[in-house]
Amino acid sequence: MKIGGLQKMTMLDFPGRIACTIFTYGCNLRCPFCHNATLVTHKTELFSEDEILSYLNKRKGILDGVCITGGEPLLQSDIIPFMKKIKEIGLAIKLDTNGAYPDKLQEIIDLGLVDYIAMDIKNSKEKYALTTGIDALDIAPFERSVEIIKNSGVEYEFRTTVVRELHTLDDMKKIAEWISGAKKYYIQCFAESGELIGEGFSAHDKNTLEAFCQATLEHISSSEIRGI
Repeated sequence: MKIGGLQKMTMLDFPGRIACTIFTYGCNLRCPFCHNATLVTHKTELFSEDEILSYLNKRKGILDGVCITGGEPLLQSDIIPFMKKIKEIGLAIKLDTNGAYPDKLQEIIDLGLVDYIAMDIKNSKEKYALTTGIDALDIAPFERSVEIIKNSGVEYEFRTTVVRELHTLDDMKKIAEWISGAKKYYIQCFAESGELIGEGFSAHDKNTLEAFCQATLEHISSSEIRGI
């Protein structure tokens, strides 16, 4: 496992759990507004798998969950054995993914290794390549992942970080139609971290975010705003 960061405790990342957050290194996408650019574009200080598992064993009884995020965790060749070791400690797992690896996602679900899934929906299908920074991106794997998650029986959410320069009201309507019937959808306000892959991005105002949220409710039962 290539682990580029550890937040030792969080009550926000894993709904209903006191958890830690593990940041894996590397991503297949290059979203220009990504706030974890150092985990995507170059190596940061890495933690060994043994260090992480030792920490989890020591905090057992205080922590009851682990959030695995990135980068893109499903890029890791040994993500499944690593998740098995966390499960053996007795901790629940939340997986953050961009949905690019539906076969591995399905395997993880089938093995019972995940208790909560959060998938990023980057934009409407028509603007996925632009938003992810990948020319001629094949949208099919992301579409498969949406359906896998919706039918998994695992608790889940979809979420979109929106920026003024890439996301419009029409995009939000198209996203909602795409993931129609989803249980939870979050519209996340962009925040400038100072470590973006690109530049020139800004947040929508509160009124626009509220309009985005309202527009998704035709297809989604629960839609909320995060980050304002």
